[in-house]
Amino acid sequence: MLPVQDWTMATRTIPTPTSAIVVGAGIVGLATAHQLRRRGLDVTVLEREHVAAGSSWGNAGWLTPSLTIPLPDPTVLRTGLSALTSPSSPLYIPLRADPTLLRFLLGFLRHCSWRTWRRTMTSFVPLNARVFDSFDALREAGMSEPTHAEAPFIAAYSREADRATLQHELAIIDECGQDAPYDLLTGDQVRAEVPAASDAVEAGIRLHHTRYIDPPAFLASLADLVRAEGVTIREGVAVTALDGGAPARAATLTLAGGEQVSADVVVLATGARLGDLARGVGVRRVVQAGRGYSFTVPVQDLPHGPYYLPAQRVACTPLGDRLRVAGMMEFRRPGEPLDPRRIAAIEAAAAPMLRGADFTDKREEWVGSRPCTTDGLPLVGPSRSPRVHIAGGHGMWGVTLGPLTGELVAENIVTGRTPDLLRPLDPLR
Repeated sequence: MLPVQDWTMATRTIPTPTSAIVVGAGIVGLATAHQLRRRGLDVTVLEREHVAAGSSWGNAGWLTPSLTIPLPDPTVLRTGLSALTSPSSPLYIPLRADPTLLRFLLGFLRHCSWRTWRRTMTSFVPLNARVFDSFDALREAGMSEPTHAEAPFIAAYSREADRATLQHELAIIDECGQDAPYDLLTGDQVRAEVPAASDAVEAGIRLHHTRYIDPPAFLASLADLVRAEGVTIREGVAVTALDGGAPARAATLTLAGGEQVSADVVVLATGARLGDLARGVGVRRVVQAGRGYSFTVPVQDLPHGPYYLPAQRVACTPLGDRLRVAGMMEFRRPGEPLDPRRIAAIEAAAAPMLRGADFTDKREEWVGSRPCTTDGLPLVGPSRSPRVHIAGGHGMWGVTLGPLTGELVAENIVTGRTPDLLRPLDPLR
């Protein structure tokens, strides 16, 4: 028998599949279902809650290839442990007896060097080059909800010196072969682009080649598209066990209540819960829930596009007639209740940088779990079982990379060959 790594990258060892089950109805799962259906497979999506119940719903909705970068940031090491254990810190690590979290943190910190960051960035570059094409393909396939590219993407700072960190990252990105153009702005120039920027803003950066979406509307439209194509979406269905099958036998999922369903191939796109089922098919990488928070507020002069506060780690996006304010990263288990201290911390960080925002009218308070890996790279590709594929671990970039992930996974399943872009993302690495 070939070693596992060689076996998964080899030509197909099972017959050409005609049916698939995708577990998870976030943007990655739905995009994968769409691509498999377009290639002629009979596809069912199983979702433990409802469409976009996880991090696909409440995120900032940015499509920013120039900011799709490794999560293990070397600047994290400058923060200090005492800051990371504070509920008001942008990165919050609650002190608790959790062996899985400890294992994740040790692996994460090992990757917090600029040398490793550069190496990981080179794996993102070819993926980032195809991001907008993947969204355009969804539009051409019949998506009713658009992406928005007409408004500028503005990063704002209260001190000019603070923007040096983002400039440094953008320079490294450029060195790695990805175009990341930007303009430097004064505080007045920021306010000319974003009237909601307060007088506390002294400097800014305008990023080019960005778009954004309205996440709830976009996911609802994507779900409508796949249903219209003939995909069955079953919501409120929890998967409790996975039998990865064999070359001559289909993969089988056991659902809560005892029902069993089978298909030629299964795709696990379960976000922060990926490890629950993926461990049984050889995926040993820790997938840690990196929880983010958001809420919406009315703003007198609503920004026309994304407004980013890098020093505060806060992202603002116009959705309808309100501004979604999102931020924070806390390493907790998925499913734990919303921590109101984190909402308060986002408000305290964002309020001085916004003018005309009514924080007494916060609505849609939300927490969701991003699936984070220790090296910052997603887990996408074949598992140890030739009938089970993995599509997760995207960290903060699930929305940006979701449609492209669906294309690459479907190509892998239908052709039996692993695309070159997926090789650094091997779930068995």
